[in-house]
Amino acid sequence: MPWAYHDSPVALAEASDVLVVLTPGGADTGHLVDAVVLDALGPEGYLVNVARGSVVDEDALVAALEGGRIAGAGLDVFADEPNVPAALLGRDDVVLLPHVGSATVQTREAMATLVLDNVASFLAKGELLTPVN
Repeated sequence: MPWAYHDSPVALAEASDVLVVLTPGGADTGHLVDAVVLDALGPEGYLVNVARGSVVDEDALVAALEGGRIAGAGLDVFADEPNVPAALLGRDDVVLLPHVGSATVQTREAMATLVLDNVASFLAKGELLTPVN
């Protein structure tokens, strides 16, 4: 069976019971999940954002939750890290968690290995394997 393709966030939300957001942050994805997308998700739908806080319009999310326009949300990222909007705290329809997406043994070992490989490369050649601009 082929996977269904949806050509916009709105179309994807309309077809989803749970919309899981996994996208890079930045100018191209700022407020990608806005009031229109949340309304398309509907009163039975749930939003899960494990991407970046900038991707979800938090004011629109709060309004959708307060208005019963979505069923709930699961969030481990926020627009103003590490601050969680007060309007999301204490809600029975929201699950909040610190961003722990990289908190696996395998990922942390890979991160440590990359640091050591960068140090070794710099000491041997004066160059980093993964320089940051």
